[in-house]
Amino acid sequence: MRRPKYFTPKEVSLHNTQGDIWVSYLGKVYNLTTLVKEYKGDVLLKPIVECAGKDISHWFDLKKKDILTHVDPLTGCIKYYTPRGRFVHVPPPCPRTDWANDFGRPWWKDNRYEVGLLSAKTRWIRIINTLTSQEQRLEVCSEETLDEILQRYVCYNSHAASYTWKHNGVNLDMSMTLSENGIPEEDEFYCGSADCDLFSPSICLYFNDDLTEL
Repeated sequence: MRRPKYFTPKEVSLHNTQGDIWVSYLGKVYNLTTLVKEYKGDVLLKPIVECAGKDISHWFDLKKKDILTHVDPLTGCIKYYTPRGRFVHVPPPCPRTDWANDFGRPWWKDNRYEVGLLSAKTRWIRIINTLTSQEQRLEVCSEETLDEILQRYVCYNSHAASYTWKHNGVNLDMSMTLSENGIPEEDEFYCGSADCDLFSPSICLYFNDDLTEL
């Protein structure tokens, strides 16, 4: 079974326009670009577009995995609670003949938009190429294996798979995470400070001389 792809909150935040809109909620990441195109010009898109690139888990009931509800003071009926304003696929407070309800599953329950999982915790690491002395600092997902981190790094070195990855002189298991390989997290005291780089775990790459490209 294929592993899901993990994203950092920063990666999600980069998709923040109507032409490229992602959101995260309840631990998952969704690409709503096609939904926005489908309803282009509809005022009900406003709350969604305003939250482009953000986490909207606070819109949801964690147990029901559905939009929060409340009792409408006028009708006494249970309605969706949308303080930012009603949005696409949320029914109007009162019956209306101009509201099309033939859309199938509401977008927040439609896994067609799902692109991966939101990392519960990200980490900073330094990758040092011992052949060229090039050093790159990366923010990665704590759930990612070293093979998946390699995919993040390959844009800086297309021959990344031609290297043996080591930490403190010990070969790393590329099928395991940083923690599973015994690599400690950065010192939280220094995280975000000018000295943060010095306290981020370092991974050293040793060239194997086979010029593997990804």
